[in-house]
Amino acid sequence: MYPHHQPPDSPRHAVLTTIASDSHTWNLLFLQLLLEEQGWEVTNLGACVPVGVLVEEAAARTPDLIVVSTVNGHGAEEAPGLARAVRAVPALAEVPLVVGGKLDTSGSTGPDVHAALTDAGFDAVLTGASAVPGLLALLDGLPEHRHGRSHADAVR
Repeated sequence: MYPHHQPPDSPRHAVLTTIASDSHTWNLLFLQLLLEEQGWEVTNLGACVPVGVLVEEAAARTPDLIVVSTVNGHGAEEAPGLARAVRAVPALAEVPLVVGGKLDTSGSTGPDVHAALTDAGFDAVLTGASAVPGLLALLDGLPEHRHGRSHADAVR
């Protein structure tokens, strides 16, 4: 299905979440499996995750990546606040932060929405048919581990 990359000796870690109003889980399961297929360890926080819970869990884990996936059409409204909250935590300020899925209720997210999300702190906004290839390209471009340490070393 998608190319499988050789996992590193110590897997990189991603925290996977959605916005607080989104109760969908199939997108999270798909992304978890995709990331794990690429050799990543994944903490899937599930549906309807409050921003405070995401920040607390991510800060406790010091992940190599945070992925926010939403399909309820409210991502453009809720995700900017989520990004600002993540970026306000010094330990998370440099963690790559990605958002994707159906970001507005019409499904036709324009460039102004993408710009607002990147201005809020997202490193990438992935939507439509290019979302999965874009995520895979982003994964390939990330350094092996943040700060030159493995995830296991970072959380000790």
